[in-house]
Formats: sequence, C-alpha cells, structure tokens
Amino acid sequence: MTETLFASVQRAQQLLQERGMDAHTAELAMRSVTGMSQANYLASFRDEISHEMDSQFWAIITELLTGKPIQYILGEESFYGYSFEVNEHVLIPRPETEELVHYALQRANQLFGDQVIQVADIGTGSGAIAVAFKKERPTAKVTATDFSETALEVAKRNAERNEADITFLQGDMEEPLKQQKWDIVLSNPPYIAEHEKSVMSPTVYDFEPQTALFAEEEGLYFYRRLAENLSPLMNRPALIGFEIGYQQGLIVQGYLQKSFPQATVEIVQDINKKDRMIFCEIQ
Repeated sequence: MTETLFASVQRAQQLLQERGMDAHTAELAMRSVTGMSQANYLASFRDEISHEMDSQFWAIITELLTGKPIQYILGEESFYGYSFEVNEHVLIPRPETEELVHYALQRANQLFGDQVIQVADIGTGSGAIAVAFKKERPTAKVTATDFSETALEVAKRNAERNEADITFLQGDMEEPLKQQKWDIVLSNPPYIAEHEKSVMSPTVYDFEPQTALFAEEEGLYFYRRLAENLSPLMNRPALIGFEIGYQQGLIVQGYLQKSFPQATVEIVQDINKKDRMIFCEIQ
C-alpha cells in the first residue's frame, strides 16, 4: 500500500528524532528525491509517493541514520546562494563561513574601491570562499590553494559549476603563494584542538576529513604559522581575514598584531554573537 509524501516524511522524522538527529533532513531527502522546491513540496505533500521514489527516499534515510551528513548523501550544499558539490574529501561549507565572505567583500570595497585586486584563499577545500568571492566581485583575480589534491579536484569542479575563473595551486598553506604579492588573503583553516574530539558530533567526526578539522597547538598552529609568514607576501594596503574558533580570538589577534604592529586587527562576531572572524587591515 502506498502512502503520502507527508506520511513517509513523518515516519522518517520520528526515526531521526529517536536517534537524536536532525528531523528536518527528512524533508530535504524527500525534496531531493522528488526534485521539488519547498513550495511545491508543501503543495504536494498529501500526494501519494511512487514505489520507486519511496525506495530512493528510504535509502537516503537509512544512510542518514548511520550519522552520515545529508550534504554528503545528496552530494551538494548551498553556500552564499551558489550550489557546491561536496563529498568526504572536503568540509561541508557552513553559514559562519558565509559571514567571513560577506565581511571580506565589505572591507574590500572600503579598502580598494573598484580596483582590480589579487585575492588568495588558503586551504580552499570545496572552493566555497574563493568561488563566492569571485562571483560577488568578478574583477578580482582569485587564487585558491589546498594541500589535498582530491579537495582541489572538487574545488575545480565547483569553479566550473559556478562559472568562476579561479587559479588553483596545490601545496602547503601559504607556500604556493610566494611567487607574488597579495591584496587579500582569506582562510578558514583547521582550528579544532585534538582534545575536543570527545565532545564533537559523530556526524562531523566520523565523516568529514580530519585533516580539515584538527590542528596542533590547541588548534592554533595554522594561525600562528600564517601570521608569521604572510607579512612579506602582502601588498600595502592589504587585508587578511580568518575564520576562528569562538574561543581563539584574543590569541589569534595577538599573533597578527605581533607580525603587523601598525595594522588594525579586529575580532568580529557571527550572527550567534560568538567570536568567529578576525580581520587584519594593513596600511
């Protein structure tokens, strides 16, 4: 006997809730299987579901119940209004990182007006920061680096998917950028301390690439390294912007202030009022 879209989703939501998982993902799974927008789904959720779609839907729910993130199951995520391919080789782009892009674009306008600027995204992963920045400021010349060749393959496909002309360089953090000077350097590096593994959601810890999550020195290694090594690579004026862990602001601010004594280094909070970004404006 067939059931309605709504009944299937409701049953799946109950199973997810019983496991302490996000029940909203059941609706996303159904919309993916049916190819419906949210409006169409809401208008049709009393319709009966075909056997084929029902089996596809429950295959997704079965994977969700293992803890696998919906974005990896569906193979995509939205970021800054653009669609990105994601898989286990790259972090799932998050709303906090959208804020990094938003404030970086705002500051770029203030610092550089409409001039053509050289922008680098270090540790690009899926390419989300680089692609979004390029789409929003098409005249910028954007370069993205990553240590992982498999991550760079994903990022390249995302640049093509969004028709963004970006230069990709494989290498360790700032190393590939030493051939020229930069107006803006952005990075959302690994910043979780090893000891925090025990309190992390298994959905993140078991499925997302650990090299993109964890860093030595209590999660601060990459910030210290970048602060120490970026100075000779920056034009004047210039902007450096990092996403940070919400308890890391003052320490990272100290690293940047030490390397750029004349710069304005500002900690910026995210929409949840947590320290989440740091910007260093160099004159």
